[in-house]
Amino acid sequence: MRHQVLVKPHWTLASLLRDILNLTSVKVACGTGDCGCCTVIANGKAILSCLTPAARADGMEIETNEGLRKEGHLHPIQTSLVQHGAVQCGFCIPGMVMNLKAYLAENPNSSEEELRKVLGGNICRCTGYVKQVEALLKARDELMSEKRLS
Repeated sequence: MRHQVLVKPHWTLASLLRDILNLTSVKVACGTGDCGCCTVIANGKAILSCLTPAARADGMEIETNEGLRKEGHLHPIQTSLVQHGAVQCGFCIPGMVMNLKAYLAENPNSSEEELRKVLGGNICRCTGYVKQVEALLKARDELMSEKRLS
């Protein structure tokens, strides 16, 4: 879905997505790019929307969690996180999903160690990342079998 919005110079991409376009899966926690909660995919790459000026998104394809549902079904990463009980409070999960979706699209054969490193960019205060890693390994395998990395 295309949007044309006149943005103010001080707006971040996160504020545009959340406050103007009502895409509330984009979370803002730290506002300094340290926690990963605001991660979205811009032209196939994971970016921190709290640090990205909204005007920079001009002409970009931006993906958020709201756009991952296809034909009424969650993306395999989302489904696996839910099935493995890895969601907890859920605040960090949207950014985690976007970060991992972008990473797996470029690195479909990622090892557990590589996925753990990628998760390092997303701070979760509820867990020790064990269930998230289990869920991501399962999702990676499912995506590979479906060749559905997009």
